[in-house]
Amino acid sequence: MYNETVLEHFREPHNQGRLEEYSAIGKVGNVVCGDVMWMYILVATNADGSDEVIADISWETFGCTAAIATSSMVSDLAKGKTLSEAIDITNEMVAEKLGGLPKPKMHCSALAADALNEAIYDYYTKQERPIPEPLRRRHDRILRHREEVEKRYEAFLSKDGAPSADASEGQDSVCS
Repeated sequence: MYNETVLEHFREPHNQGRLEEYSAIGKVGNVVCGDVMWMYILVATNADGSDEVIADISWETFGCTAAIATSSMVSDLAKGKTLSEAIDITNEMVAEKLGGLPKPKMHCSALAADALNEAIYDYYTKQERPIPEPLRRRHDRILRHREEVEKRYEAFLSKDGAPSADASEGQDSVCS
């Protein structure tokens, strides 16, 4: 199912963990598949002082093989890049650098690229700087998608016979 590059990034993930010192964090998730990703970036000025770069990056991911591999690859692609270069990293680039992903797992590459973009968005917000238009559009798309998924999930839970959020209160586990 997975090629050797994907498996290498899963078995020996690059830049995994939480940076002790970071400038910003991006968090994304998908309630349908259960994947959750946190991307930490440390931003610094490059050697000649002309631009800001991602001096260090790390991530924490709760998810499948593809989610872990794509988080690892995004961190490799973004490290040392200027913020504008990092904004341009797409899920297609991530999947290509991994040598491809099974079609049902392409959403993992989108989540990883989105986590990076959300970290950059968080950085610009904390610095009270104007958000570049491509980053703003991506952030808005992420928010719209999150809201849509949450609405669908709530609609599913509210159907007759589906457990409500209150139904699990007081239980030690949702599994019997």
